[in-house]
Parts: sequence; structure tokens; C-alpha cells
Amino acid sequence: MAQVFLPWSPDLLGYDFGPGHPMAPVRMRLAHQLLTDLGVLDRPEVIQAPPVPADEHLLAAVHDADYIRAVQAAAGGRPDPERGLGTMDNPLFSAMHQASALVAGASVAGAREVWEGRVPHAVNIAGGLHHAMRHRAGGFCIYNDVSVAIQWLLDHGATRVLYVDVDAHHGDGVEATFWDDERVVTISVHQSGDTLYPGTGFAHEIGGPNAPGSAVNVALPPGVDDKPWLRALEAVLVPVATEFEPQIVVSQHGADAHPRDPLTEMNVSVDAQVAAAAMIAEVAREHAGDKWLATGGGGYDVGSAVPRVWARVVALAAGVDISADTPTPHAWRSLVESKGLGPAPQTMGEGADVSIRSWVDGYDPADAVDRAIMATRRAAFPALGLEPLTAW
Repeated sequence: MAQVFLPWSPDLLGYDFGPGHPMAPVRMRLAHQLLTDLGVLDRPEVIQAPPVPADEHLLAAVHDADYIRAVQAAAGGRPDPERGLGTMDNPLFSAMHQASALVAGASVAGAREVWEGRVPHAVNIAGGLHHAMRHRAGGFCIYNDVSVAIQWLLDHGATRVLYVDVDAHHGDGVEATFWDDERVVTISVHQSGDTLYPGTGFAHEIGGPNAPGSAVNVALPPGVDDKPWLRALEAVLVPVATEFEPQIVVSQHGADAHPRDPLTEMNVSVDAQVAAAAMIAEVAREHAGDKWLATGGGGYDVGSAVPRVWARVVALAAGVDISADTPTPHAWRSLVESKGLGPAPQTMGEGADVSIRSWVDGYDPADAVDRAIMATRRAAFPALGLEPLTAW
């Protein structure tokens, strides 16, 4: 039986803000090529299919009609800075509407395949555009494919969706979409908004009046490395999933928490980011009937961290073991270096120790990360029926 659905087409590389922009489509090209050269895409566990663009009906479920028209006009060369179109973050390009709709369509396709039971897992490496809001673009994100996919799930019978975001930036757009919807719980573990875009995602942000506890935010200080970062994720993810019992897990795997990422100040290895994906996969198995839709997201160390993280997330979803010491294929290293991105990494990981001191081992008030975790648990857990001071 196929284990993972991978919506893929070279047309996804058309989401391209142009030369010099951090959101370089070569990230996706290198991740897909790495999967090809490792032989993952030849395995029967993997189904690939080209996505189709999300139509206006799908987009309008989470974006205002005026905003969609503004994106279409921007694709024709008409900037709209009030809506974040034609800015430094989001410069205009002629395929803006079509390419963005295709990314959203890919995430919807993944959601459909999982929800309708054809595969347990799906991964859209082009997706994870989590900053787009109902009425404006933000942070390199035009349409919010994650929100579109989650809304599709809700419209097709889902009543409990858990969204987990491990991008270094707060998943503000997805949170905002479902801020007052008790059917969706969003978890975001990120560098604090005090020091990083978008300036939100603090512990006290816990959801709207009709859905208190639906937003769970862990705002971490800059420089956090593997073990505290994983501890922060485990300390909120496991108890929330245990209590919420989602029907499906949707996750965003922006790889920009890596120490070589030029836009953030985190210190999280490739290995820890893969360990986080494994933790999320385990939660899906234990609490969501093994239904899991994963997406890409941020990540600007485009020739090293991003392709390795995303390739290993796809492999994990397929049930294929790619260890940290697996050599990267020679042909792939040559491709990286031919793009001027070398020297290419020699192995699929960095040999990091990702064993953690679980939250069940106790709270350390002298630890800044533990204090951030406790702030989140105190703010959000009571509304979810959870006791902040207990392990689970």
C-alpha cells in the first residue's frame, strides 16, 4: 500500500519572486532531486501526481474576494502595497496568482488523499505559506495554502484538526484564520516575536472568545539549540494532542531554525528538525488515526539544510529510513555546487544528539526555555482542560 502522496510538478517552481529573493525555488528543486537521487521516489510507498490550481471558490474560503482580485491584478503588474503586494517581501511576478493557487491546490490535493483514505500521509514541500492573511500577503506568502487545506477538511466533515508549526517564524496566518474556531487547534513553536518577524505568537495569544485554548504559542529566545527546542515541542504537542484527539494532523516544516539560516537566530540542526517531524508523525499515529498532511515552509539555507530536512520528512512519511549518516548522492552534490551553493553537505544529517530531557522529568525555573514553556502551559492549557503543572 502507498504510504505517502507527494503532489509535484515542475510548475510549482513558478512560485518565484525573482533573483536575489530569499524564497528561492531552487530549494524545492534540490529537495525533489535529492529524493530522486536517493531512490525514494521510485519506491511503491510513494505516489506522485501533478496538482491543479485551487479555484477561486477554494481560495475564497479563507481569503477575501477583493484580495484575490488584487493578487490577479498584481500578476498583471499592478502593485497594492496596502495588501502586501509589490513590496520588498513580496515583489510582483507575472505568475503570482497562478503559481500561488497551484501551491494551495497541492496542499488541498494532499488533504483530500489523506482524508478520503487513499494514503495515510501526504507532503507538499512547496506549501507551508503560513503568513498570508485573509486580506493581505505577508512574509513571502501570497495565498495561505495551509489554511485553504484545513478549511477544505472542515468543509468535508473534519471537526478536530491539529496544526503544528515548527518554522522559526510564528505561524500567524493560519492562527488568524482559525482564531475563533474551536474545531482547529494551532501549535506554533518559534523564535519570539520580540526578536523576529512577524512580531506575534506570544504565550498569552490563546484564541478567540468562542475558542479559548485553540492557539498554543511557545515563543523561544534566540539561539535555542536542539534539545531545548525539541523539549519545547514535546511539552505542548503531546498533552494537547492527547486531550484534543484530532482526526488529522497538519504540520508545517519550515527549515529556517537552522544555524546557517540567514534570516533567523536559532541553532536547530537538520537532525533535530527531522526528530520534530518524527514526533509529529508519532502523534498522528497515536491520536489521529495516522492521518498526517505535512508541508514545507520557510528555510533559506537553500543548498544544504532545506533540501535535507524536506527530503527526510518525505522519507519519514513514506516509512523509508534515511539516517543522518547516509551519504548524499554524488550527482546531487554536483548539482548543488553547479548552482553556486556549495560545498554541498556530505551526509543527510549532522550527527547531532537529539535525545531530550522530557517535560515529564520536571520544570527547571532557572532555564529560560522552560520558563517559556511554562508561560504557554499556564496561558493555554486551562482552556483545553489541561493542568499546566502536570506532565500530561
